[in-house]
Amino acid sequence: MVTVHPPHPAQTAEGPAATDRSAALLTELFDPANRHDPYSIYVRMRALGPLHDGPFGLPLATDHADCSAILANLDWGHDREPEQLHPTMPVGAFPTTFLWMEPPDHTRLRGLVTKGFTPRVVAGLRPRIEALVDELLDTALRAGEFDLIETIAYPLPLTVVCEILGVPAADHPQVQVWSQALARAFDPDVLMTPEALAARNAVIPDFLGYFRELVERARREPGDDLISQLAIVEEAGDRLTADELFGTCVTLLIAGHETTVNLVGNGMLALLRHPDQLALLRANPDLVAPAVEEMLRYDSPIHMNTRAAKRAMTVAGRTFAPGDGAVALIACANRDPAAYDDPERFDVTRFDRSRPVAPGARPVSRHLSFSLGHHYCLGAPLALLEMDILLHAVLRRVATMDLLTDTPPYKPNMLIRGLAALPTRFHAA
Repeated sequence: MVTVHPPHPAQTAEGPAATDRSAALLTELFDPANRHDPYSIYVRMRALGPLHDGPFGLPLATDHADCSAILANLDWGHDREPEQLHPTMPVGAFPTTFLWMEPPDHTRLRGLVTKGFTPRVVAGLRPRIEALVDELLDTALRAGEFDLIETIAYPLPLTVVCEILGVPAADHPQVQVWSQALARAFDPDVLMTPEALAARNAVIPDFLGYFRELVERARREPGDDLISQLAIVEEAGDRLTADELFGTCVTLLIAGHETTVNLVGNGMLALLRHPDQLALLRANPDLVAPAVEEMLRYDSPIHMNTRAAKRAMTVAGRTFAPGDGAVALIACANRDPAAYDDPERFDVTRFDRSRPVAPGARPVSRHLSFSLGHHYCLGAPLALLEMDILLHAVLRRVATMDLLTDTPPYKPNMLIRGLAALPTRFHAA
């Protein structure tokens, strides 16, 4: 359990009592024993104040408006996260990643990989994803009772992103092990056990060594995969360094599937726990797309994101000097009652834009699960397509589905939060 040292009273809420309550709430929030339900803690945090000082020296913003302002404004950068959250990582251990860059370098690197995730390229993946989903559902339906995370949530996005990159199918199991260890490592160092930190530091060189071998193979035998394309650019030597190439490969692989694993797991859990909403989807499959957006809002795959001020900025009445950091609590903001009506309710019609807005009703706010601004998730169209295809297939092929436990286990991860297992029963249509 993390012990949170109380901030100065003026920095969180009024008075020492409120400060103590804030510290207690953060201790509760960061306790891995509470991964199954951070949302009841978020309700109390929002009620107590818009900013709460975290154990890693950064205030956490809870409101949708404040988080949106932090994420969308170019005067908040993302290039200081390594020193803010990962001070114990050995210097030079993790290669350059565009996740932790700002323009112009962020623009240059992101531009090189965007070609692998354009709407045209993603749309072209539909037949392959449909075939893969059917294969995974065949396995699940034959089993009857199965772990949805192991059987569907991991292999679906992992297979797709590995095929985009050019990772051989035989290597997928090992890549998944490495990726899970590094996904855990995105949590602030102060929240991790010594064993988890040691595992992170041990995995990084193995993962990088593997991609060095893949790049060398792509140079000898180039294909139409993204690693081959990036290797050609790196060899030209003017737009991509070797260090940037390896970092980009690792980033794309982790970001390209770990978050989608959580989207699939969290989204299916929401449907299993809300049979009335599943019935709505069965009656009207056109609601699948807005249902995916609601899944992202209701139980976000990512719970927080950091930024650092590039100039003097003000959030919730507090001034941030250049270099000062802040955390946008994305999952908390996604249930802010100031942004959403009845935000604790899972409603697959919430983002249905075909419905006319009732007189006097406010438009539905944009959820923050893909972030905002120039760090908006590169793989968002792919994640949406994968979940859309999966849901349509489930509605078509699965007559009934049951949750086999009321308390599915969660991984210890705070930042990339998701289920460790989801015991489920499917009956074929």
